[in-house]
Amino acid sequence: MNIKTKTLLWCGVIACPLFITISFIEGAMRADYSSIRFPLSSLAIGVTGWTQIVNFIVTGILLFIFSFGLRRIFNTSKTKFKGPLLISLVGIGLIVAGFCYTDPVYGYPTNLPLKVAQFTIRGHLHDGFSMFVFVCLPWACFVFRKNFIAMHEHSWATYSSITGFAMIATFIITSMGFKQLPFFVDYAGLFQRLCLIIGCTWITLLAIHLLRKN
Repeated sequence: MNIKTKTLLWCGVIACPLFITISFIEGAMRADYSSIRFPLSSLAIGVTGWTQIVNFIVTGILLFIFSFGLRRIFNTSKTKFKGPLLISLVGIGLIVAGFCYTDPVYGYPTNLPLKVAQFTIRGHLHDGFSMFVFVCLPWACFVFRKNFIAMHEHSWATYSSITGFAMIATFIITSMGFKQLPFFVDYAGLFQRLCLIIGCTWITLLAIHLLRKN
């Protein structure tokens, strides 16, 4: 593996831990914010919202760059196009979601009336491109699962499959919470973070695995 490919893969190692760490720190520093209840995207609202906006954009750029590293590694595989493309779409989704930050929805900020849907064009764009993360990332897990089976890396195939299904399950619970369904509403933010942590951990470990293997 040449230095350029290693550099591209290192972007995948760095991106997700950076994203999760900054999000948790920002959430913990807001007195009126609950990471268990409110969306992670709501951290982009307010005076310090620029921190989360930059976090979205930088993480998206790193994952987009990482996708080129994946394409170099899987250059003789059927995964060459679809797998890296899906990861690049995750990156693009984060970048646009950063620029088009969320409206005040799902109970935050707490001093505003409750709204359960985006109400501006910017907000709708945020939701639309955010879905790239929650759709394309589990999809990528299933694509790479097939590749790992072909490579006889069955543990990684199993891990990829579990990650994909776990993301789907936690995202469904998250969606029910943000729709203000009883019980789920109190834990919507928690399950959203769990969904992202599951997917982000897979990306990080995948990048480390490829660096070690190649």
